[in-house]
Amino acid sequence: MKQICITLGDPSGVGPEILVKSFPYLANLNIKIIVIGDSSLILSQAQKRGISIPSNVEIYSISELKVIPGAPTSETHLASIKYLKTAIELLKMGEAQGLVTLPINKEAFKVAGLPFRGHTEFLANAFQASDYAMAFYGQKLSISLVTTHIPFREIGKNLSQEKILRVARLSFDFLRKIKPKKREYRIALCGLNPHAGEGGLLGDEEETILKPAIEEARREGIPLFGPYPSDSLFYWTLQKKFDFIIALYHDQGLIPFKMLHFKDGVNITLGLPIVRTSPVHGTAYDIAGKDLADSKSFVSAINLTLKLI
Repeated sequence: MKQICITLGDPSGVGPEILVKSFPYLANLNIKIIVIGDSSLILSQAQKRGISIPSNVEIYSISELKVIPGAPTSETHLASIKYLKTAIELLKMGEAQGLVTLPINKEAFKVAGLPFRGHTEFLANAFQASDYAMAFYGQKLSISLVTTHIPFREIGKNLSQEKILRVARLSFDFLRKIKPKKREYRIALCGLNPHAGEGGLLGDEEETILKPAIEEARREGIPLFGPYPSDSLFYWTLQKKFDFIIALYHDQGLIPFKMLHFKDGVNITLGLPIVRTSPVHGTAYDIAGKDLADSKSFVSAINLTLKLI
């Protein structure tokens, strides 16, 4: 039987509510689920809604917190990191094949004294993955990112041919897994500058970095095309001209993706020895405790995890 781990994420965010709202769906899955979090918090959320904990769900409780929804503390930050570290230990021991992480606040890594900016970097380090990438999956659009959580002014100097090639290899491998029956694939690379540089008139990164990376990818058999102006590329991808987009920076890819898939999209870390997914939204402190959180993205993350493992 397949086994997956779920981390509760930030206890003061919407994670506990989303988890409990998904229980009726999880109860019908032929898998074992290990939830790492806070049993009293989960039970109180379940009792409030008259929802039972499914028989295939085991709660691995490692905290006893008094939580005010929407009000994170150093204790809730540290607990969210502890959940994640425990999940990693279980995965390394072979107790599960997949990990679904509910949202945490990136400040938690700072509070814990860790030099990471999110789940992706932390997990890559924990599993010693030298080549990894942040990707997002949806029924209409799927993307990956060359750079992730860095200031906008640092994007250009963090681009390189080799970095683009690494992400292209991982993206092509992922694309073949999510669309195994497709005979021909087309992956598009976004340009960095307006109009993809206009032949160097509006910036030379397309000529000096992006086009050479595309040529090398094609020599490796990766169907990478471009670079294309991102203001029109996403439209043409929705018209089925491309199967996948590689964006160069966070908001270039995530703005159009979340417009389409905010409620049902999935974040996935490529390049790990295990499958790791998560919802695409954050902790949503503004609606925590108000019974407004939607579990669709979390359920989509569960389903993609099961498909990939």
